Amino acid sequence: MSSHTYRVVEMVGTSPDSIEDAISNAVAVAETSLGNVDWYEVVQLRGHVVEGAVAHHQVTLKIGARLPQE
Repeated sequence: MSSHTYRVVEMVGTSPDSIEDAISNAVAVAETSLGNVDWYEVVQLRGHVVEGAVAHHQVTLKIGARLPQE
């Protein structure tokens, strides 16, 4: 396995449907804006409650984007 160097960015993904969708949304945006996304780490889960029911999921992620090697 070769050595890699990563840029780590913290992002918050959201979704009204699920935690998985919130993660996927954040990773998709990270790939589009940073490129070379290799991994993510869930840092925090939270949500928005309306009238006693979960209305929105929010997931804070650390996302690792591989930097080019020289």
